Amino acid sequence: MQEAKGQPTRLRFGVFEVDLRSGELTKRGLRLRLQDQPFQVLAILLEKPGELVTREELSARVWGKTVVDFDHGLNKAINKIREALGDSAENPRFVETVARRGYRFLADVTPIPAAGAEPSEADSQPSMPPAATSVHGAMEQRSPARWRSQHVPWRQIVVASGVALAVGLTWMLYSEQSSPKIRSLAVLPLASLSNDTSQDYFADGMTEELITDLGQISSLRVISRTSAMTYKGVSKPLPQIARELNVDAVVEGSVLRSGERVRITAQLIGVPNERHLWAQSYEGDLRDALLLQNSVARAIAEQVKATLNREEEAALKNSKPVNTEAYEAYLKGRYFWNKRTGDSLTKAIDYFNHAIETDPRYARAYSGLADSYALLGDWEYGVLSPQDAFPKAKAAATKALFLDDRLGEAHTSLAFTLDLFDWDWKSAESEYQRAIALNPGYATTHHWYAWHLIVLGRNDEGIAELKKAQSLDPLSLIISADLADALCIAHRYDESVQQSRRTLEMDPNFAVAHYQLGQAFEQKHMHEEAIGEFQRAIALSGGNSTFSANLAYSYAFAGRLEEAKRIVKELEARQTEQSSTDANIALIYVALGDEVQAMIWLNKAYSARFNPSILTRPAFDPLRPDARFQDLLRRIGLPAI
Repeated sequence: MQEAKGQPTRLRFGVFEVDLRSGELTKRGLRLRLQDQPFQVLAILLEKPGELVTREELSARVWGKTVVDFDHGLNKAINKIREALGDSAENPRFVETVARRGYRFLADVTPIPAAGAEPSEADSQPSMPPAATSVHGAMEQRSPARWRSQHVPWRQIVVASGVALAVGLTWMLYSEQSSPKIRSLAVLPLASLSNDTSQDYFADGMTEELITDLGQISSLRVISRTSAMTYKGVSKPLPQIARELNVDAVVEGSVLRSGERVRITAQLIGVPNERHLWAQSYEGDLRDALLLQNSVARAIAEQVKATLNREEEAALKNSKPVNTEAYEAYLKGRYFWNKRTGDSLTKAIDYFNHAIETDPRYARAYSGLADSYALLGDWEYGVLSPQDAFPKAKAAATKALFLDDRLGEAHTSLAFTLDLFDWDWKSAESEYQRAIALNPGYATTHHWYAWHLIVLGRNDEGIAELKKAQSLDPLSLIISADLADALCIAHRYDESVQQSRRTLEMDPNFAVAHYQLGQAFEQKHMHEEAIGEFQRAIALSGGNSTFSANLAYSYAFAGRLEEAKRIVKELEARQTEQSSTDANIALIYVALGDEVQAMIWLNKAYSARFNPSILTRPAFDPLRPDARFQDLLRRIGLPAI
């Protein structure tokens, strides 16, 4: 369709942009497929936002005198538009149907000022536009000679910077108005503008870095990576995402990497009205990527009017150039670490070690290595024995802190090893508190610190920390399930059941949630229900020994003694010096009423440096009056819980 002279050729609504001249529709810089007729219908609707556009007008302007099934064609075009925009006829945000009359475009439409003449064919090779903001001199103006050697379509780069160009008019419209108070936000997965899916780790890594930077601000609740990444590739309205995460604003953006150059584009959007509060683009060398990320975080902190203490101000300024090869290896390591499987954790260790070999003074790589070994030695994964895993985790965390004492994640990793292997409860508490002071938004710290408190018998404090972790990571299955576990330990069985059911609403196939529900049922003397949940957990996990031990425990109390004895013999036969099922075997003997065997296996667990949190569970209540059990607690350094 032809545009009238003087009319704008580019328009913006929500997170979408339309180029009327080229016939392109983009979302956050990514082009969406929309055929010619649906695009023409959309363009006509955008001419008259808020006004009725009749079916007759659409027929005349799009279909003309062509003999077609007009009703079918128009309905199909509207459906295609709604599909592209993630809209619905029942609850429209963009295109409203006016019964038997036509359609109305509901959202505000903003013209985007022209950025200059269209590039000529000679200039059609890639050249990144000048950076919108320099970062303490680290970011450069564009260098065409460097960018033209890369094979990235120029139009994609222009679209990627469209947010920065569009912000001019939006900012003028809102600059005189006071910004709403924002106390919580979510950083949605940054879109990768690379056509190479193998580069996804880079955009994911940039997302995590931004979450980490913003998470250091104590006056701001920032949703953790686990919950934020569930929205990767998901088309949901921003108000719905905000409701699900309980936040006041979201950060959207994109990452474009071309060779050794990187551009980060970000925008801050208030919800539920999708008000654009700020947008900017930053570019520089790959070695300055953390510096760019820091600049985005500082800008967002200014926009939300976050109150920063001296340490937080220093943290947001404390970013140094990194070795590009080491940094890429680190990002790949975190990418696999976040998958949280035995195989992926092993791959993560390989990447972190490569980063360390490339740059032996790269503290964050040591922190990642510590996190990987800590998880591999924990009961949930059981890939390595505690004797093998935790000393390596402690050594890596100690090295990370030697290189950079301000890494909150490294303090958390060190605390975890001090808890689970050294049983140095006092030092672990100091490390957790230091980690929280440095990075109050890191959900894992609150999660692991909660277990530290619970093991020490401070159940109410532990549950409060788990709820903090859940507020930062509301879609985390393991945090939700562990909250049910903590409630069970506190003998709050009905609440534990309700919490497990909330977890299962998020994922009915999460084995740990079935295990936690089984524990609560057993303590409520609902033996058959508990047996059913433990059987389901075993089937989903592929035979986890902890779940099997709890099934035997329920069998014993249900009077099915032979089945309980069969399981305990199987676990004893599989037991080796490298495994860690001693305490689980002891649990079964408690149910069988054999306290002598129970203490024998608990002392074996002590020698193997087991995770003593199992002793807090109500299943061990029958042993608590036993002097031998109290002596065990004393040797571990725990109170008489």
